[in-house]
Amino acid sequence: MTTIVAVRRDGQVALGGDGQVTLGGTSIKHQAAKIRRVGEDKVLVGFAGSTADAFSLLDRFEGMLKKFQGAVPRACIELAKEWRSDRLLRRLEAMLVVVDHENTLIVSGTGDVLAPDDGVAGIGSGGALAMAAARGMVKHSKLKPADIVREALKIAAELDIYTNANIQVEEL
Repeated sequence: MTTIVAVRRDGQVALGGDGQVTLGGTSIKHQAAKIRRVGEDKVLVGFAGSTADAFSLLDRFEGMLKKFQGAVPRACIELAKEWRSDRLLRRLEAMLVVVDHENTLIVSGTGDVLAPDDGVAGIGSGGALAMAAARGMVKHSKLKPADIVREALKIAAELDIYTNANIQVEEL
């Protein structure tokens, strides 16, 4: 598993993830990159779940983004529809957080495309922990989104055994 968290504040957005890859209860890799820039570097995507499934979804999302000329919400909705309706895709076990300059969206295999009210999103095994920490920092600090993401991931790494402190953060 993994932890991905996004924070949008004051016209800025940051997306980050830890680097741990596990196989069952064993940590296999410590510095995996789970954040990707797509759509001519105008969109950030973070993924959690099975690696092969996540990359399959990422490829499909990039195709949808091209098909719908960079319209992130439409690409996410169409991906979710395809994911939910295709018999083989339904078995994929992964989730995505997608951010651009205007949108923060969580895409799940149950057909959900969710836009958090407060601009904070989290997925993966430590996603709820990182999201709670990020919300607290948004509410009670003046930190920039990238700093909030880093600190929230560090907190999640202290609590979630499937999250480590090898953190990657990207900003738009």
